[in-house]
Amino acid sequence: MSAAPSLAGFTDRPDPVYVYQLPVRITHWLTFFSVVVLAATGFYIGRPFINVSGPARDHFVMGTVRVVHLYAAIVFTLSLFVRAYWFLAGNRYARWDQFIPVSRERLRNLWEAIKFFSYVRRDPLPYPGQTATAGASYAGVFLICFVMILSGLALYTVYAAPDSVFQAFRFLIPLFGGLQIARLIHHIGMWVLLVFIVIHVYLAILFSITERSGIFESMFSGYKHVEIKAGTTGRDA
Repeated sequence: MSAAPSLAGFTDRPDPVYVYQLPVRITHWLTFFSVVVLAATGFYIGRPFINVSGPARDHFVMGTVRVVHLYAAIVFTLSLFVRAYWFLAGNRYARWDQFIPVSRERLRNLWEAIKFFSYVRRDPLPYPGQTATAGASYAGVFLICFVMILSGLALYTVYAAPDSVFQAFRFLIPLFGGLQIARLIHHIGMWVLLVFIVIHVYLAILFSITERSGIFESMFSGYKHVEIKAGTTGRDA
């Protein structure tokens, strides 16, 4: 009779810390799924690959794809604005100073995180929220997302009805240097977001396994498992 599997190493995890509040988790997943839909429909709009027989008006494939793209863009935009509001209304792990290191403690956290990813520091930072390097990278992603919103609005004015409210955003076209430049920026920005998502998912799963901090699971439950030691840079600013 085989012995029961050992639970050693799994029962000694630190107490859970509530890091990611419900609005953070909801906007996180809404942003993720909307980006997936936007990427799929956006690539089709740029390079159609579905062939149908008969008049196009009987199928309206491109029109349907554009509508789905628009609805996904609305979800994407609203999700980002809610998350931006939560930079001010959220808990200490969700606030803006976790993404832009302005305090001495966060700057120290940034330096220690750089040392860890440079293999100078061996142990990970015992901090429940994201490190300063992760926060700074997320701030850059948020900036790219807002550029995607503005460039998308500029592009949509071409297809919107003359009396549509979206025509109010035609002033964005010259700001981007014309429609072609706006389309190029929109296309490059989407590839940057897709590459980021792949790296982000990989690192979340990797650290969740190696550090057993529950970083991947925390986007479902909100809780992470991190031991905070006095005198370390893991203390909150």
